[in-house]
Amino acid sequence: MKKIFLLVALVLMAVIVVTACAPAPTATPVPPTAAPTAAPKPTEAPKPTEAPKPTEAPKPTVAPTAVPPTAAPKVELRITWYNDGNEGDVMRAILDKFQTANPNITVKLDTVAYADLGKILQPQVESGTPPDLARVTNLAQFQGYYLDLRPNLTNAATWEANWSPAFLGALRKPDDKTGLYGFPTQFTVSGPFINRTLFAQAGVPVPSDTKEKVTWQEWIDAAKKVATATKTPYAVAIDRSGHRLWGPTLGMCAHYVDGLNETKFTVDSPGFRNAANMLIGWHKDKITPAEIWVGGGGTYAAGNTYFTNGQLVFYFSGNWQVSQFVTAIGNKFEWDAVPNPYGDCGSTGMPGGAALVGFKATKNPKEVAKLVEYLTSDDVLAEFSAKSLFLPGSLSLSKKGVTYASGNKPMNVFLKEVGKLTPESYYLQFNALGQTLNPEMRDRLSQAITGELTLDEAIKRIQQKMDDAAAALKK
Repeated sequence: MKKIFLLVALVLMAVIVVTACAPAPTATPVPPTAAPTAAPKPTEAPKPTEAPKPTEAPKPTVAPTAVPPTAAPKVELRITWYNDGNEGDVMRAILDKFQTANPNITVKLDTVAYADLGKILQPQVESGTPPDLARVTNLAQFQGYYLDLRPNLTNAATWEANWSPAFLGALRKPDDKTGLYGFPTQFTVSGPFINRTLFAQAGVPVPSDTKEKVTWQEWIDAAKKVATATKTPYAVAIDRSGHRLWGPTLGMCAHYVDGLNETKFTVDSPGFRNAANMLIGWHKDKITPAEIWVGGGGTYAAGNTYFTNGQLVFYFSGNWQVSQFVTAIGNKFEWDAVPNPYGDCGSTGMPGGAALVGFKATKNPKEVAKLVEYLTSDDVLAEFSAKSLFLPGSLSLSKKGVTYASGNKPMNVFLKEVGKLTPESYYLQFNALGQTLNPEMRDRLSQAITGELTLDEAIKRIQQKMDDAAAALKK
C-alpha cells in the first residue's frame, strides 16, 4: 500500500513540474489596445489638481487677527482752553508731537476768552455735550461731571502719587474718595521777593542765604535795617489780598476750615490775630506803602510798582511777577525770590492756577487718558512749564526742578514751595466759600488799618459774612 501512495505522489509532482515549465504562448496573446484601459493611472492621480494647496494657503491675508496701528479708528479730541499768555501756543506744539506719535488721534484746541469760559462750559456740561477736556479754574463747578481717568491709566497709583491729595480731592464730590479727574496745568504760589542789591549796599546778610528756616520777624528786622541803611522808602509790602495773607496766617497757626467741602469757617484765632496785627503794625510804623491797602481817591496801588522802582526791600506777592520783573527791572538791580517765612506752625504759600479735566460724556475715555498721561509725563510737563513760565503742580518736578529760559533761579525757588504747600492752603483755595473769605478779609482789614474798625469788629464782620454765605450755600 505504501508503494501505491508513493507512486501517486511521484506522478503528481511530475505533472506540476511539466505544467510550470510549459511554454506561455497561450498567456501572451493580449490585444495591444487593452493595456491603456487596464491601468489609466496617469489620469486617475493628478493629485496636485485634487488638493491645490498653494491656492488655499495664503494665510497671512486670510486671517489678519491684529489691526495694524495705521488702521486704528480715527479719533478727534476737543479741548476748551483759555490763555493767560503764550501757553496756548506752547500747548499746541506739544499736542502736535502727540499727534505724530499717535496718528489716529487728532486734538483740537478751542480757545475762548477766560471771562466766557464758565458761560460756555456750563450749558454744554448740563446738556451732556461738553468737550472731551477743558482747562478750568473753578474746580468745584463741575464736580460729578468729570471723567474718572483711573480705569484707563497705565499705572493709576503712580500717577496719583505725583499730585497733592488735596488738589485731587478738589475735583471730587464729598462722597468720592478715589476718582482721578485731572491735573494742574500750572500752579501759582505766593511768596516773597527781595532786592539783593539793597542788601549788599547795606551790608546786611540775606537771612535765607545762611539759614533754612527764617521767621517773619527775622525778615522784617533785616528789611528794616536795609531800608534805614540805604534810605529806601519802604522795608516791606504785601499785596492787598486775603489770598496773599492766608499763607502768613497759616504759618502763624490760623485755622479756618477742615476740608474742601466743609462750610463751617472759623476766622478768630491767635494765628489770624498775629498776622493781622503784623500788617496793621507795618502801617503804624510806616514801613509799608499805605496806598496798597488804604488807597487814595478810591483806588489802590500795586505793590509791584514800588518793587520795580527800587523803593521796596521785601515784597510779598507770587511767582506770576517773575516774567514782568525780568523785563521791567532788567539790569537796574539784582533781585531774587526767597522761601516763604516761618511762623510757629511752619511755612506755606498759597496755591492757585488751573486744571485740565476730562468729562465723562466723552465717547473716547481711553484716548483722553492716553493724552493726559502724555501731558503729565515729566519731560512733557517740564517743557510746557519752561516755555510758558508756569510752575507745574507735579511733586516730582518740584524736586527735580525745571530749566526756564528766563527767571530760572526765582522760578525754581517758587517751584520748591509747591512741595511745602499745606493741606489747608488747598482747602482755602478750592473750597467754594474761599472766594467769599478772600475779599471780605481784604476789605475788613483795610478798615482796621485806617481805624474805621477795630480788629475785633473786623473779625466779627468777616465771621458774619462767612456764616451767611454758608447758610446761603445750603439752601
